Amino acid sequence: MAEIRVFPLSCPVQNYSWGKLGLASEVAKLLASSDPLVQIQPDRPYAELWMGAHPRGDAVIRDNRIPQKTLGQWISDNPACLGAKVKDTFQGHLPFLFKVLSINTALSIQAHPSKELAAKLHTQFPEHYPDANHKPEMAIALTPFEGLCGFRPVAEIVSFLQSVPELRALIGEVAVEQLERSGSDDPRGVAAALRVCFTRLMKSEKKLFVDQLNMLVKRISQEVAEGKDTSGSNGDLLLRLHSQYPGDIGCFTIYFLNLVRLEPGEAMFLGANEPHAYLHGDCVECMACSDNTVRAGLTPKFIDVLTLCEMLNYTPAPSSSKIFPAAQSQLDPNVYLYDPPVPDFAIMRIEIPSSIKLYLLSAVDSASILLVVQGAAVGTSTAAASEIPLCRGSVLFISANESISLQLSSPDGMLLFRACCLL
Repeated sequence: MAEIRVFPLSCPVQNYSWGKLGLASEVAKLLASSDPLVQIQPDRPYAELWMGAHPRGDAVIRDNRIPQKTLGQWISDNPACLGAKVKDTFQGHLPFLFKVLSINTALSIQAHPSKELAAKLHTQFPEHYPDANHKPEMAIALTPFEGLCGFRPVAEIVSFLQSVPELRALIGEVAVEQLERSGSDDPRGVAAALRVCFTRLMKSEKKLFVDQLNMLVKRISQEVAEGKDTSGSNGDLLLRLHSQYPGDIGCFTIYFLNLVRLEPGEAMFLGANEPHAYLHGDCVECMACSDNTVRAGLTPKFIDVLTLCEMLNYTPAPSSSKIFPAAQSQLDPNVYLYDPPVPDFAIMRIEIPSSIKLYLLSAVDSASILLVVQGAAVGTSTAAASEIPLCRGSVLFISANESISLQLSSPDGMLLFRACCLL
């Protein structure tokens, strides 16, 4: 029998408290579509679907002809499946973790360290930083999606400092005036002033910032009740975050960080030291295989304000600059490639129109993981011993240099996402 190198996966779900509940969650919908035996509980959060070989969420192989139970075991026994370059560069490991996220309440204000910082943090505090790898990430919206990402242009921050006295009081006049005076012709001066302001905010004494936050929430709630426009104080978002994380310093970060809104198919890339927090919506996400996250707010987890404030990239930029463009493939107009400036991963969005009934999923020189978001087909490959039925929620592992022929059976085409490593 020919060796099986393309096979379906059953992927673990993480039920973190911030996830959307029941069938409101895209994760739950994909799960229910792909496995009719799954019972979706209406009051349970379905936050993340993990597609990969991460030790804390290794996918299970759904082909009983394969002796290994999980993808991680199979890859370690068959490292050539990664492709020669990937295997050598990443020491025989799958370099990425592919996910679906369904977010109901905000995730923590966080950043991920560079490789150098990750190695240092892992050596010093292994209980909080479990590995020595960096963790660049990319999110592609499946539904309208909101997140905080990167520092706002200085003019926007200064405008908030002038219209939100509670914020100004926490940071102090000296630091605020230094930021107000910093000129755009001196980017290093701007970054230094921004660092001082943000650090002073994040290191405020708890009693002080809780008092100011309560005053701010009370003031904005009154203004809303009186029908006033609270956009100058970012009122809607403040009240929403405060209702999710009352008394949390993270509520104030909305005055420093860009609010980025993505429509389905739009993406944001989060490189090392970029402050961010996902707020709401569903997305596919791909990241380097790491668990290193430095948190500073909107979370009950361990927070490391000192490290976060030290490591951040304090370059201000407009929210529009945070949207990462996809490039339509020259070879196949149905493929849109999101290729971030890191070697660990790339993502393809594949939109097959209803007019196409037979589609060839091309071979790439890397192991890849395929997710079906919409549509249905039957897949055939010389590397699969039998036909593979694919429907919404199906996940497939494809070894390097293997192609798959799809016979489409759905009237409205297909939407697929494919994570791989293009060295």
